[in-house]
Amino acid sequence: MWSCGQEPTQITDNPATAGQKTGQYITILGIAQDGGYPHINNFNEFKDIDEGLTKKELVVSLGLIDQTEKKKFLFEATPDMPEQLYLLEKELKTETIIDGVFLSHAHMGHYTGLMHFGREAMGSHDIPVYAMPKMKTFLNNNGPWSQLIALKNIQLKELLNNQAIQATPNLKVTPFLVPHRDEFSETVGYYIEGIHKKALFIPDINKWTLWKRSIVEEVKKVDYAFIDATFFAEGEIPRPMAEVPHPFIEETMALFGKETKKVKSKIIFIHFNHSNPVLDPKFSKRKALENLF
Repeated sequence: MWSCGQEPTQITDNPATAGQKTGQYITILGIAQDGGYPHINNFNEFKDIDEGLTKKELVVSLGLIDQTEKKKFLFEATPDMPEQLYLLEKELKTETIIDGVFLSHAHMGHYTGLMHFGREAMGSHDIPVYAMPKMKTFLNNNGPWSQLIALKNIQLKELLNNQAIQATPNLKVTPFLVPHRDEFSETVGYYIEGIHKKALFIPDINKWTLWKRSIVEEVKKVDYAFIDATFFAEGEIPRPMAEVPHPFIEETMALFGKETKKVKSKIIFIHFNHSNPVLDPKFSKRKALENLF
């Protein structure tokens, strides 16, 4: 399976709520790489959207909802966060705009949306922001993020590698380190667990071979796997792709080639660069990918 939409994903298998947006569930709030789609300096993409030939895609983000506890959480604070919080509010109306934000790392598309909590915009109060130690230090020691902390717009909550936190009585979140370009912070993926089901979220990672874990085995442990699909194949962008060493979709497909349909169906590709041809419904290999996964 692969996804280019914003459909809710149940993380409960209670028969009474199957197929309904009740209990606990994940909703996809964005699937694009940090620069979004359409992308800066690609005016044909803007033109295609104007003419209705394609649609805008928000930067990669997940919403996590616990309707029982009336709580909702955001994974990643993207530049598109205001619209994504609106989408989340449509899922669950609560008195607070958000009950917590989980950050994966300090690259443009994954944390800069925090600026919207500041005095120039919302002027929020003590919104919990969950971050790893190096990420927390980066936010504390660099403006304008440090101002958000000083003015108590946000309240930093420290995460530790492989240590779970209980987001609600029904939801558990566990960060784990992954290899990436860690110029300003470490990078993590997340396990997101409901009472009955479990999801894997890895929006950004270097090549799968550089990770100490096996992505195939990790996918087998969960019910849903939201994983990095930035590029489809080598040669996709006019720069050395070793500078941005994400797993190609073709490489991921090869790794899972001998696995069962049940295992493959757990995969939901996310974090598409604007250059990725699978964003085009007419791309010849997209249908094969949909059938394979």
